[in-house]
Amino acid sequence: MSLKEIARLSGTSASTVSRVLNHPEHRCNNPELYEKIWENAAKLKYTPNKAARNLRLGSSDSNKTYTVDILLARFDSIDKDMFFSELFQHIKEELLASDCILGDVLHSVDVLDLTNGLQKSDRLPYRSRLTSNGASPAPNVIPRKDNTGLIILGKCPSQLIPVLKKRYACIAGIDRNPTDYEYDEVVCNGTTAAEKAVEYLIALGHKHIAYIGDCTYEARYIGYCQAMLNHSLPLNHANIYPTNQTQEEGCRAMLSIIGSEPRPTAVFCANDGTALGALQAIKQHKKRGYLPSVISIDNIDASQKVSPMLTTIDIPKKEMSHLALMLLLDRKNCCHEENVRLELPCRLIERESCSYLYE
Repeated sequence: MSLKEIARLSGTSASTVSRVLNHPEHRCNNPELYEKIWENAAKLKYTPNKAARNLRLGSSDSNKTYTVDILLARFDSIDKDMFFSELFQHIKEELLASDCILGDVLHSVDVLDLTNGLQKSDRLPYRSRLTSNGASPAPNVIPRKDNTGLIILGKCPSQLIPVLKKRYACIAGIDRNPTDYEYDEVVCNGTTAAEKAVEYLIALGHKHIAYIGDCTYEARYIGYCQAMLNHSLPLNHANIYPTNQTQEEGCRAMLSIIGSEPRPTAVFCANDGTALGALQAIKQHKKRGYLPSVISIDNIDASQKVSPMLTTIDIPKKEMSHLALMLLLDRKNCCHEENVRLELPCRLIERESCSYLYE
């Protein structure tokens, strides 16, 4: 499919489309246009890099082309989590830079719905992200593909891992929660990130700190509890708000906090999306004079575009994407056999949403 057709659907020039799709280092001035170009390229199944051109032209190098599928382990759409959405963009850039091809975007919910059939089958159900008309197709079944790896985004359900291993010789995961060396993975430890966030609030003088986020064996929740206990601060279960870590649920949880008594002086949100919802709720009710400090984890682009700018713990998304692909290619080339875990550091980004507590 030509660049001209993608340009027509995106409302821009073919040269702009070429720069976005063929040059990973290019940064489009219009983020919405950037997204639209990639979406239309996906709809038309356009593969712009050198490897894809080799495949189309029947080049002798085509047998070396490597395809990478993506599994969304937490959500059924890349648009539902801003952290993984940005991570996905970095992965696409890394694939282009390495002359690899983006394959199918899979969703664990589709696989789990048909788990019983998978146990005795050589086929993996999946749902492609988009069809040519933008609709989501019904689940299909595909055989295991040669020369194809898998990158898992998020915490993969344990019952799905053996199934995936039967269908992919090379698997790498990216997450804040490490597995028990089930496959190659690149992590930025969520427990460490949470402890760093809560330690910062405590250093500012806060003792009554609420938690908004996932509480089901989640590393960030464990880090929150550990930091509180390390400073002999009470774990008040009334200040713990379990959510699915979306902006909408962050707003609802913060509204509950605003209506509670006594209210915490600070709030730790498990991710930036939740924190953006919490800040929205605080802004809507600022006349009540309640302005708690808010901190979270991820450092997505939107965290510095909100008012007040969000204090957060940076997760190095670009580096994680790069290393995950490097692990896939290294295993593909038989350069390592043991499952490898690469752990990257996190760092505090101090902004306006946190302040000292003066009592």
